[in-house]
Amino acid sequence: MSKLNNYLMTRLSVNINKIATLRNARGSNLPDLIKVARDIESFGANGITIHPRPDQRHIRYSDVHELSKTVNSEFNIEGNPIPRFIELVLEIKPTQVTLVPDSINDLTSNSGWNTKKHLNFLTKTVDKFKSQGIRTSIFLDPIPEMVEYAKKTGTDRIELYTEKYAKDLNEIQTYIQAANLATELNIGLNAGHDLNLDNVEYFKKNIPDLIEVSIGHALICESLYNGLKNTISSYLKILK
Repeated sequence: MSKLNNYLMTRLSVNINKIATLRNARGSNLPDLIKVARDIESFGANGITIHPRPDQRHIRYSDVHELSKTVNSEFNIEGNPIPRFIELVLEIKPTQVTLVPDSINDLTSNSGWNTKKHLNFLTKTVDKFKSQGIRTSIFLDPIPEMVEYAKKTGTDRIELYTEKYAKDLNEIQTYIQAANLATELNIGLNAGHDLNLDNVEYFKKNIPDLIEVSIGHALICESLYNGLKNTISSYLKILK
């Protein structure tokens, strides 16, 4: 186990964007986002993740402020570090900020950073957050060169973008290679995107230094059948 992973199990951070999407669909406060976040923590999740976008189509900026007063576990804010996002994160000071290169029109995150191309920008951005005591993570495709340049930014962690793995479990070898390099470079390992109860166990088994997974869409879909508490419990059993 990497010296960067001080936990006995891989930690589960639940992305609650889909809860906000459901709430916004009717223009009311049902479901109550704040209550759901509290319940998720009480069910044993290790953190809450949100991804506020400029159009506020799910998480609103006002939600971020309310959640910052409520979340007692690790609070992870994902997003593209445009000026308004940077200002928000520096004000809230969450446990972790995950930098994601999505555009305003993206339905969901669909690629990792080109850390070589954006090295100067990412280095300056990482430094801004770390100077305020905020742990940083950079969203990456499992490409060794991108991991190497992520190291140059000074980031604490990377989050491996796992869509390719979720579509084809045989892609695990590319993730093992990227993960091993990150461990060699003393970078902490997170992962997320399209992980679910059917594929997360195999991923964890092959990535022993995995510190955290961020799961939202699949977890909420699974909860429709199994219930939120039972679904979180199922993930926690797998991630031990």
